[in-house]
Amino acid sequence: MINDKQALASHIRTVPDFPKRGIMFRDISTLLKDAGAFQQTVQVLEAHYAGRKIDKIVCIESRGFILGAALALRLKAGFVPIRKRGKLPAETIREEYALEYGTDSIEIHRDAIVPGETVLIHDDLLATGGTVSAACKLVERLGGRIEGLSFLIELNFLKGRAALGRYDIFSIIQYDAE
Repeated sequence: MINDKQALASHIRTVPDFPKRGIMFRDISTLLKDAGAFQQTVQVLEAHYAGRKIDKIVCIESRGFILGAALALRLKAGFVPIRKRGKLPAETIREEYALEYGTDSIEIHRDAIVPGETVLIHDDLLATGGTVSAACKLVERLGGRIEGLSFLIELNFLKGRAALGRYDIFSIIQYDAE
């Protein structure tokens, strides 16, 4: 069994120049394939949010689904996916966010959150904060109250936390430089 956050970090593979030159990609598949590391990661997230009333875990496509679904089961909360445009089958609301060159958008089902529900938003990685900021806007437009934002990995040097300053943010593993 893995006993601390640094040990969990040792299970993250760094892949240089993926998906493009100059990027140091943090690959979580090496953590997920290790049963002990995977279990410990979910336990760390669960321990952080234990005792809080959380109605729904909202997760961002696609790697956020993996840990988020496991966490929802542990916290006895519902699971709500946020997906790229056109991937959800029923009526949705959409939020655009900025990319380096252009924009993208994400969607949530219009009936996914009941006004007043307490929501935890989870994703695998916090970089600049653009995607999760858009997710927060979607949840709040539906009347959800955001209890916190959780991440497996946070890239401190991209300052995503600063863009999300009004929310409670928890990340297990932080990288200070590429």
